[in-house]
Amino acid sequence: MTHPHLSAQSGTHTRNAMKGPMASPLRRSLGLLVLSLGALCATGASAQAFPNKPLRLVVTFPPGGAPDILARLFSEKAQLGFPVVIDNRPGAGGNIGADNVAKSRGDGHTIVMGTVGTHSINGALYEKMPYDMVKDFSPISLIASAPNLLVVNNALPVKNVPELIAYMKANPNKLSFGSPGIGTSVHVSGELFKSLTGTTMEHVPYKGRQFAIPDLIGGSIQIMFDNMPSALPMAKEGKIRALAQTTARRSPAAPDVPTVAETVPGFEATTWFAMFAPANVPKPVIDRLNAEVLRVFRLPDVQERLKTLGLDAVLSSPEELARYQATEITKWAKVVKDSGAKAQ
Repeated sequence: MTHPHLSAQSGTHTRNAMKGPMASPLRRSLGLLVLSLGALCATGASAQAFPNKPLRLVVTFPPGGAPDILARLFSEKAQLGFPVVIDNRPGAGGNIGADNVAKSRGDGHTIVMGTVGTHSINGALYEKMPYDMVKDFSPISLIASAPNLLVVNNALPVKNVPELIAYMKANPNKLSFGSPGIGTSVHVSGELFKSLTGTTMEHVPYKGRQFAIPDLIGGSIQIMFDNMPSALPMAKEGKIRALAQTTARRSPAAPDVPTVAETVPGFEATTWFAMFAPANVPKPVIDRLNAEVLRVFRLPDVQERLKTLGLDAVLSSPEELARYQATEITKWAKVVKDSGAKAQ
């Protein structure tokens, strides 16, 4: 049994001790601990509650291209409890849409369908970027990759890459190639082609591929290194002529179309698409988004749809995407430097 007097004394000593020189630092430490625990609880609660409203998936190009197709597939198949709303924000080679996401709240409800341009190439092309391609984003997952398809206007008197190179050398600066914007893989594929073949042609950037294609068909521009999912159906319809694909190996979607590298050794340009969130999104939220991306793009009907478009599903963890992005930034910085390309 505790003696009442002793108990009272102990209480007095404790109260007096709290008035000593250690009291203030101790209170501060306890306060910081409470705040830290509160922050952790809040983060955990927000992650557990994710999502608690519709998600906005920004596509950095107009409707119709590969990024838009992939975004809409995810929107249709996602099962997150809330709808995924597509928000097309084209312009500046994808920088406008990517910047919008970079500056959005980091709670996972705003995400972007990033491309090799927005998250690897543009930093080398643009003297002043509105966002940092790495620091301003949280990687979620790689989604797909695809060759670009070297296509030409039907009136151009060439049937293959050797004939195209010979024609360009005999007619310097006579031809022009279009792209859906400066910094896109479509643009740098053309710059790489010029650099490796010693040829010249004018680059004509558009605000989206749907504005470039009518000019290609009509002959205002003669060449385009368009994404295969967009270009292959039109080539099969005979609206344009496919000469080559830009990956190191032929895609199963177009086994009869040779690669540029079969004529120009060392030529390789792969376009890829990946999902990113703004920086500082809680890891449980990123993990939830990653799991849903993997689930959707592993569905048999989605896989079949990608194959018919010439897209390869290339899924990853957030960490694998971060590592891949780093290697791509280094690769394309060299390509841009060697070609001398710059955003006008």
